[in-house]
Amino acid sequence: MLTDPLANVMNVMMTAQRAGKVEVTVSPVSTVIKRVLDMMHEHKYVGKVELITDKEQPTIKIQLIGTLNKCAVVKPRFSVTKDGYEKFEKRYLPAKDVGVIVVSTSQGMMTHAEAKKKGLGGSLVAYFY
Repeated sequence: MLTDPLANVMNVMMTAQRAGKVEVTVSPVSTVIKRVLDMMHEHKYVGKVELITDKEQPTIKIQLIGTLNKCAVVKPRFSVTKDGYEKFEKRYLPAKDVGVIVVSTSQGMMTHAEAKKKGLGGSLVAYFY
């Protein structure tokens, strides 16, 4: 039994990329996993993200394009205020304006840059660069 499916997906992606694979298929699927993968696609860290529902258990096919250096979940899921993002940027990202921290806010999941712009706090979910 998986205790953290999102962490499993991130780990599978990193392992496959280090092994030189160009595509990986993961399951189980959740809306959180799908949203994080869509953000990775929007910021050009992974290629096409395709949901496959023709089997008994849905899976996601992820195209790896070689631009992902690191991706992981934030454990424990720290709460952050609208003014407290800088501390976590220094902790999880390699440099200023490099990489993305995914934040779960009251207005949905978004990047830390969007949350800062909107003046929202929330809970840290994952990061990638």
